[in-house]
Amino acid sequence: MTSEFILSERHSSPADYTSVTELPGIRATADQRRILFSRYDLARQFSNHADVLEVACGSGIGLGYLARRARAVVGGDINESSCAIAARTCVTEPNISVRRLDAQQLDFPNESFDVIVLFEALYYLDDPDAFFREAQRVLRPRGTLLVSTANRAWPGFNASPFSKRYFNAIELRRAMESRGFRTRILAGFPEKTIGARAVTACIVRRLAVHLGVIPKTMRGKEWLKRIFYGRLEQLPAELPEKYAEPEPLLELTEHDIAPEFRIIYAIGHRN
Repeated sequence: MTSEFILSERHSSPADYTSVTELPGIRATADQRRILFSRYDLARQFSNHADVLEVACGSGIGLGYLARRARAVVGGDINESSCAIAARTCVTEPNISVRRLDAQQLDFPNESFDVIVLFEALYYLDDPDAFFREAQRVLRPRGTLLVSTANRAWPGFNASPFSKRYFNAIELRRAMESRGFRTRILAGFPEKTIGARAVTACIVRRLAVHLGVIPKTMRGKEWLKRIFYGRLEQLPAELPEKYAEPEPLLELTEHDIAPEFRIIYAIGHRN
């Protein structure tokens, strides 16, 4: 399979999510880079010799990282401009294809993939249950669905523009189990409260969230991050092998919402 960009005419013009997408050249904090790398490192653990679909792949920053282990990787996004960036990035990768798609109506036959990935995009969907239903249909038996999302139970949580609904850990588990996935929930990136700078950043962030003054775009947040989190580095077009240290993840019980953690992850297995 050669790298390609397939544009389906069936999709109507969606909201433009590029202003909130982690695009190449965006300057990010060390924690932001670790969060990005950790979710793809988790997905890679399930991708050996697998057919992988990343839904809402954005600029395709993680497609190549997954493709070095997978048999084939398909990246898809609702925004045509993001698909175009991803296709350019992956043009030399023989086992990657990129296509425009709708997470709530996947244009694939039943049982097409071993792994489906949806990172930091569930909250943009009008109907998350439709995505879980489609993932169940498109996954092969014993296939795996991986989801990551900001933890809305964290006191420093700030909703993204265009977002429709966020899940806490309990709600995410129940939503996936209701569609037949055997689900584990993990959490990572506890809030830093050691050191004067970390405490100050925590207080300022919570105040800014309360007042609604946090910038709405990735670019707009850069100056604020630089002040409170230190040196920023540009995001690459494609993740290298040793980009950051993966975060150790803690598995949660079925009644734990883990408010001290910033990110939650779901691993769902199809029967």
